[in-house]
Amino acid sequence: MKLDRIDKRILALLQRDSEQSLIKLSEQVGLSKNPCWRRIQRLQEAGIIRARVALLDAASLNLGVIVFMNIRTNQHSAEWVEKFTTAIDDIPEIVEYYRMSGEVDYLLKILAPTIGAFDAVYKKLISRVEIFEISSHFAMEELKNTTELPLDYV
Repeated sequence: MKLDRIDKRILALLQRDSEQSLIKLSEQVGLSKNPCWRRIQRLQEAGIIRARVALLDAASLNLGVIVFMNIRTNQHSAEWVEKFTTAIDDIPEIVEYYRMSGEVDYLLKILAPTIGAFDAVYKKLISRVEIFEISSHFAMEELKNTTELPLDYV
């Protein structure tokens, strides 16, 4: 889908505050309410806008321990991947999950209230699926965390 500057402006504004009124959004992009609404609908139908959600503050919810877990496996069968994915999906503290290239097969981001709680997540994971090697890295300080995507490439 080709996006023009108004589409990009709508997306930028919605990324910062998806709850602003349609009237306010329309004024900021220089459209009347109905054409602005139609553009938003088109962006949703195209899958560019996946969802409108509330972003919660992890620290305020007692989730101040951020852990990045590198996982290496010596099993690459469809059955193992399915079992691993099911284990990941059943653990809410695992908030991000990526299949990687290079020396690490999977990267997980885990949020927990304490190191002890993280250890419980670790034990839960290894009890559900066989893993060859795990290394965990604790974030000392969060320097940037944004959900805003760059719009210069469309």
